[in-house]
Amino acid sequence: MSRGGRHAYGALSVLAAGALVLTGCSKGGSDSGGNDKKDRDSAKRQQASIKFGDAAASNGPAQDVPGAKSGGTMEVLQRDSYAHLDPGQIYVSDEMSLSQLIHRGLTGYKATSNDGSKHEVVGDLATDSGTTTDGGKTWKYTLKDGIKFQDGSPITSKDVRHSVERLFAPFINQGPTYLQQWLADTPGTAYRKLLKDGPYKGKHLPSSILETPDAKTIVFHFKTAHPDLPYALAMAGYSVVSEKGDTKQKYDKSPVVTGPYKVQSFKSGKSMVLVKNPNWDPKTDPIRHQYVDQFNFQFNQQYETSTKALLADSGADQAGISFNNQVDAGNLSQVLRDPKMKSRTVSGYQPYVGQMNINMSHQAMQDKTVREAIAYALPVTPFVRAYGGTDAMEVAGGLISPTVSGYDAAFDPWGKKKKPAGDAAKAKELLKKAGKLNMKLTFGYINTPEGQQYSTAMAAGLKKAGFNVQRQEIPAETFYDQVSKLDNNYDIFHTAWGADWPSASTVIPPLYDGRVIADGAQNYSQINDPKVNSEIDRINKITDPVKSAAEWEKLDQYIVKDSVNVVPTAYYKQTQIAGSKVGGLVYDDVIGGVDPRRLFIK
Repeated sequence: MSRGGRHAYGALSVLAAGALVLTGCSKGGSDSGGNDKKDRDSAKRQQASIKFGDAAASNGPAQDVPGAKSGGTMEVLQRDSYAHLDPGQIYVSDEMSLSQLIHRGLTGYKATSNDGSKHEVVGDLATDSGTTTDGGKTWKYTLKDGIKFQDGSPITSKDVRHSVERLFAPFINQGPTYLQQWLADTPGTAYRKLLKDGPYKGKHLPSSILETPDAKTIVFHFKTAHPDLPYALAMAGYSVVSEKGDTKQKYDKSPVVTGPYKVQSFKSGKSMVLVKNPNWDPKTDPIRHQYVDQFNFQFNQQYETSTKALLADSGADQAGISFNNQVDAGNLSQVLRDPKMKSRTVSGYQPYVGQMNINMSHQAMQDKTVREAIAYALPVTPFVRAYGGTDAMEVAGGLISPTVSGYDAAFDPWGKKKKPAGDAAKAKELLKKAGKLNMKLTFGYINTPEGQQYSTAMAAGLKKAGFNVQRQEIPAETFYDQVSKLDNNYDIFHTAWGADWPSASTVIPPLYDGRVIADGAQNYSQINDPKVNSEIDRINKITDPVKSAAEWEKLDQYIVKDSVNVVPTAYYKQTQIAGSKVGGLVYDDVIGGVDPRRLFIK
């Protein structure tokens, strides 16, 4: 997923530690103190495959949070307002956090420990995580008894069918596309041909693809095996939408929800109030709680503002938190080293990896020697430093995060771990060899304080290597829209991406498959390498997760070292704080941040 830019388990595209998640060092930021071991342990946990739970594991209610009480109002300070509340449009990290409280799907991640470190995929609205008898080509789900929408109407297989079919409609264009592509058995956006208007003109997917033989049963039929379906269905983007209550585009601001909370009011860019949903039955829900009476959200709270308010810990801020804002770079070291803050602090790796994209559609960038010069020259120290140093980031070698199976800590083809300030001399030699000294390089950067800071220093490093760098600012709110345009004029620009579940199958295909190049798609560098495309098809057919992880890592290394269409920059970490009256505070490895489902007021 894109970060703060475009994605869930993993969707970090552009924001990063403070930048819009779309969007670094050895020393040069702050020392990493005593958090390295904790971060590594968190990464190991996230790499472990998460098992699929049976019917017993899928029964509600969720296990009580130790010491939890009911009642009270919690304040939530958020930088970014929510652009989308319609599940089909949800694919960025902040909206995914919110969706934990308001939406439910066929499956979901249940925390099986009180520290947010162990999980299994269980049936959420379904009685289990799914059953397949043919290796993942056919999946059957049965709905639980007593599940309802907020208006009291029962959730049936017709609603699930409708929720899937509406994903093919043209107005649904921001959410995940795994399920649609799998049902249509085609990559890219060609899946829309299967049901181009969605269900809105009376047409439906044939029962040979999606079957609902009765009110409780849903059967998915795929042409090729998709053993990861239970993971995919746990994404917010595949939560259930009410067929009766579907208002199409208007659903995005006022959805008919299924979770423990419903939206009482939403003033985009200003505030939101969530209150208890009386038609949510805890007996059907193994995942969520409903301890807090009301959540009051305030938007436009920058990281520095929310950190300051929560550190001060007075008035309403004592019962205050942010689901997604992290501790700002200026306060990070102090917060992590203050023993009094320990009980109010959570941190861990996020699934995001930052990367500098090299725009392969530009003639000048098609010279591999030029791309190698960029890779050697690019300094990543400024990027890490802009977001708070090594407490907030770790220099990256490859494109697979420490949270994803297959991660290789030793891979570092451009020497960034040893020389995070870049190797200008080596880059200059390559530029001379290519006869391109002083060539123009247009650097599109996100116009946030962090983006301004790191792009200035990165540009200086590239200039030192012999490039004539022209920086161009891009507004934060439209950053991902701009860089995902096919005809954008940026030679290089930075994005971040996180896995949607702990497999590189949710990283490499969406970002580097040449057949998914399209306006608005996530192949930002516009790489179309036949070897990469064919390897994606081959590895996607491997059903053993250990074998596929090893093959994805080989392809990761080929992309970074041989295709050279991106330069990895950093693996993201996150530290968040809460007021002293907030209970149930844990960093959830799957959410990649605070778990809002466990919170209570002490």
